[in-house]
Parts: sequence; structure tokens; C-alpha cells
Amino acid sequence: MVASPSPYPGLELLSTAVLLLDKHLHVRYANPAAENLFALSMKNLADFPIDQLLYGSDIFLATLQNALASNASYNEHELTLTGPGQVQLNVSYTITPVDLNDCLVLLEFRQLDQQMRIAREERLREQHDLNRSLIRNLAHEIRNPLGGIRGAAQLLERELERRDLREYTGVIVKEADRLQSLMDRLLIPHRLPQPSPINIHEVLERVRSLMLAETQQSIRILRDYDPSLPSLTADKEQLIQVVLNIVRNAAQALQGNGDITLRTRVIRQITLAKRRHRHAIQVDISDNGPGIPEAIRDRIFSPLVSGREGGSGLGLSLAQTYISQHHGSIEFTSQPGKTCFTLLLPIIAKDEG
Repeated sequence: MVASPSPYPGLELLSTAVLLLDKHLHVRYANPAAENLFALSMKNLADFPIDQLLYGSDIFLATLQNALASNASYNEHELTLTGPGQVQLNVSYTITPVDLNDCLVLLEFRQLDQQMRIAREERLREQHDLNRSLIRNLAHEIRNPLGGIRGAAQLLERELERRDLREYTGVIVKEADRLQSLMDRLLIPHRLPQPSPINIHEVLERVRSLMLAETQQSIRILRDYDPSLPSLTADKEQLIQVVLNIVRNAAQALQGNGDITLRTRVIRQITLAKRRHRHAIQVDISDNGPGIPEAIRDRIFSPLVSGREGGSGLGLSLAQTYISQHHGSIEFTSQPGKTCFTLLLPIIAKDEG
């Protein structure tokens, strides 16, 4: 069945949330951005009284009444509204009286959290590029003398007659090989993605199987999938590595006891890497562990930063590199008992390519 065309096509692609209200202040129209903001579909928003949709927001409701009484527009730069499910929405908004079909007022909401997320994403991207350049140059500089150290240790080993002294040269060779492996891992992420159509749930199920085997099923890995998600054009192996790195970190933080939840949803009308997309896939990877130490949260995606003794600190840096190559974003929230990493991957339609 073909969907009915929107009565207000000019509002469909706006990044700001738009509601049109009738004379009873009931919702008559909501654009996709408003559906995302209030986590309700247009079907559920239709005929919703605005004072019930945004209950407890006395300042907003009083301003709305004043705008209608004076037939004048109002702008509010920052206000916290209470949305459905008592969700706190940090927004700026505009109230504009209109005469549009049966609608008398247009409400436009700009989510301040989203603006901050975009700015934070840009700062992380710039810092990540700087870190990658620094580490890449450092890795190149280390590789040459490292090879010399290893070769000299092997030559020295041949000249030593005492077996107990050869053990020391063996340690030098072994540690040189370990550092060489580390340098290789620092340089590998610059392989470009090899995209093909994939199902994100195949990626998650592959990681789930690997981790259940690795942890011998001592940790529960729960699923909360949206079966209606469209396919994604991406590098399957890179995404497996991204999810595996995050899930493995979560499993190590749980120390053999706890839950990891894999959740998927579709997001509409979102800006990623300075580009507006109609749809994106959201993957949430959460655990009920102790949380990320406060001291490293601001640097968690930087190379060589780890909250675990003996960790290389490359897993999340590599994950961010791969997600950036897919024009997506990765961010997290963490507190004791709940850490959640969120991946956003754009679904690029043919007319967007």
C-alpha cells in the first residue's frame, strides 16, 4: 500500500521538531523530527492535547496562551520541558500563530542536547584525527629502531655460550615482537572500508556467539532488536570488530558476572558528520558493570588509554576510527550500574549518494 503524501512536505526534512495545533490546542501534525523528539509516531501524536504531551511545563503553556491572545510570535532560548514518560527535554522553542488549514499555531523545538552532541562529535573527530596522526608518526619512528634492537639481540644470542644468558636475549626478542605487533595494530586502522549490503543483526549475533564462547556463558548477553530495520551498506568485518571491542570491554568490566544488552532502533532525520540523513541505525551496547573510571572518561577514545591493567587502550580508538570511516558516530554514558555505548550509522539512500 502506498503511503499518503504529507500535507506539509516542506516541514518533513527539517531538523527541528515541528507541531501544528488546532484551536483546541490538540496536535494535528508532527514532522519526523518531532516524532523522534517525543518518541511517538504521528499516529499516536494525532489529537494529543499539548498540555498532556508537555505536562507540568507551566511557563511554556502560559507563553503559548499569550502568543494566541496577542497573535504574536514568541521565542524562548532555553527551557526544560517534561515530555511523555516524564522525559526531560532541554529545548529552545518558537511559538508562531498561523492560519493553515485547521491549524492555528506552529510550535518549533530545537533540542539543545542534540546541538551539544553535534558540537561534541565535531570536537571528538578533530581530536581523534590529531591523535591518529601523532600515533601513526610515532609508530613509524619506533618500527625502525625496534627492528635493529631485535636483530642485535639475535646476533648477540649466537655469540653467547652460556644458556642462562641466552634467556635474556630471548626476552629482548619476545618483547620486541610484542611491540612490533602493537605498532602494526596502530597502523592497520587506515584500511578503507569495503562496503556491501549487510544486516546489522548478523553483526551483533556474530559477536554474541563469539563472546558467549569466550566467557563460557558466565555473562548473559540479552537482545532487544527491532526486526524492521533496513539493510545497511557497510564493511561487515569492521563493524564486527567495533562491536566486539566494546562488548569485550564490557565483559572484562563485569568480571564474569552481569548482563550485556544489545539494542537496535531506527532514527529518523539525524545529522551525522555534518550531513543530514533521513534514517540511521542506532545500536546501544549496555552493561550493568561498575562504570568507566571518571579519570579517563574524557580520554576514553584516545589511543593507549585503558581502564584495565594490562590493556593496550587500542580497542575503543580503533572502534572510533572504523565508525568515522562509515560517517557515523560513537559516544557513551556511564555511571555505576549502567554504561551504554551508542553507535549511529547512516542509511544512505540512492538519491543521497
